[in-house]
Amino acid sequence: MLDQNLKTQLAAYLEKLRVPIELVASLDDGEKSRELEALLGEIASLSDLITLRLDGDDARKPSFAIVRSGSDVAVRFAGIPLGHEFTSLVLALLQVGGHPSKESQELLEQAAALDGDFSFETYYSLSCQNCPDVVQALNLMAVLNPRIKHVAIDGALFQDEVERREVMAVPTVFLNGEVFDQGRMDLAQIVAKLDTNAGSRDADRIRARAPYDVLVVGGGPAGAAAAIYAARKGIRTGVAAERFGGQVLDTMGIENLIAIDHTEGPRLAAALDANVRANDVDVMNLQRATRLVPADEVGGLAEVQLANGASLFARTVILSTGARWRQMGVPGEEQYRNKGVAYCPHCDGPLFKGKRVAVIGGGNSGIEAAIDLAGIVAHVTVIEFADKLRADEVLQRKLRSLPNVEVVLNGQSTEVLGDGRKVTGLSYRDRVSGEDRQLDLDGIFVQIGLLPNTEWLADAIELSPRGEIVVDAHGRTSAHGVFAAGDATTVPYKQIVVALGAGATASLAAFDHLIRHPLPASADVPGEAAETA
Repeated sequence: MLDQNLKTQLAAYLEKLRVPIELVASLDDGEKSRELEALLGEIASLSDLITLRLDGDDARKPSFAIVRSGSDVAVRFAGIPLGHEFTSLVLALLQVGGHPSKESQELLEQAAALDGDFSFETYYSLSCQNCPDVVQALNLMAVLNPRIKHVAIDGALFQDEVERREVMAVPTVFLNGEVFDQGRMDLAQIVAKLDTNAGSRDADRIRARAPYDVLVVGGGPAGAAAAIYAARKGIRTGVAAERFGGQVLDTMGIENLIAIDHTEGPRLAAALDANVRANDVDVMNLQRATRLVPADEVGGLAEVQLANGASLFARTVILSTGARWRQMGVPGEEQYRNKGVAYCPHCDGPLFKGKRVAVIGGGNSGIEAAIDLAGIVAHVTVIEFADKLRADEVLQRKLRSLPNVEVVLNGQSTEVLGDGRKVTGLSYRDRVSGEDRQLDLDGIFVQIGLLPNTEWLADAIELSPRGEIVVDAHGRTSAHGVFAAGDATTVPYKQIVVALGAGATASLAAFDHLIRHPLPASADVPGEAAETA
């Protein structure tokens, strides 16, 4: 199942194994079981420290456990973890085999010290770019803590189980039989959710930080570029981000980033993270800003208040909080979110195999979603508010060639319908005739653009009628010492490459501001005696 190049790479990784491991397979007579047996056989042949056993008795077939020989350390996969999950498989092999994780020692110790019995089940799809972070984090926790168990389940392969447990979005994580969470999570987020004292400890650490020369709020491409440009000036730089990587983490294929033929969002986000940390930037992840208090005098300190109650202070602030998916804003949408209402066709599309779905939106993202879904589902209805599609003509031609796609123009969505547990349909109004119509559906994929994450800034700086931060050509906002960049601003064309350039521009402007406005001698510097990061 693995080509020779991949085998060679995997064999090199497996040289890092420190202790023997066993692959314990639970198989039946099906084709997928034969494929899994072949895959595990190939892996076992690449290292003398790996033994393959075919005597597993797990109820899910095909599945397999990776077990540290002579111990209770194990993780389990139900399905064949290729696609996006192949990296999860490789990491699981290495970590069960004793190779250390690159996560911070503090976070590893926090996971190992969690008190309680935790049995996790994660449903993923092989096309989901958000799922590997969750699978890898929970696998690592199972390796670190003997009271934590984890099985990663391919939802497309175990369709009956997915329907019985009403899993309609991936990743979906169950803890001890109950839904724990859905969507992308990393190790720090999961541990923080389980460790009830983590928030207060985190707030105390943040309060101890001395003021920054440049504080970047947001960790997407604009924030990363701003932080790197600031740090390279030799000034004290911090990043406070709700999730480092931002919306890039939700992007599947990226083919328009100059000098890079193709990459994927999570890979780009990881590269940005590594680049930022290599420049000695103080990165504070899982931090949601709730209020900005600009400096009360030119050259003074601005304050950024956080959801955990702590505050950060800085001579200049660069806002790069990005944007999020725009919602339809109709009755039923929130009730059936992740119960048939979805926003990521790559992630959740495989869960709707053979079913009827709608895509809301006729722009590039909507038509790309419809094209992708058409190869999986029984039928796709595209609903566009305007009287024509807005997508590029090349995409429209491809859409018109598909036999199981219908396009509705002048359609205004009015209500998401459901039976209390999941989506059953959509009501919409024909804007020409005024007639109300209804579609019987199993899923609705919303692709109608973005909203800037700026609500928390309304009383601090000037925002446009669309909620975007108003900036000039230098990235300056209406407040002294406050700059902004990326999708949250009025800069046109919300593209990764544009955000990177805007972040660099804002950072250079912030540095120029620092030169021209030195900190007044009388300034009150919170945490001045505190440890610097």
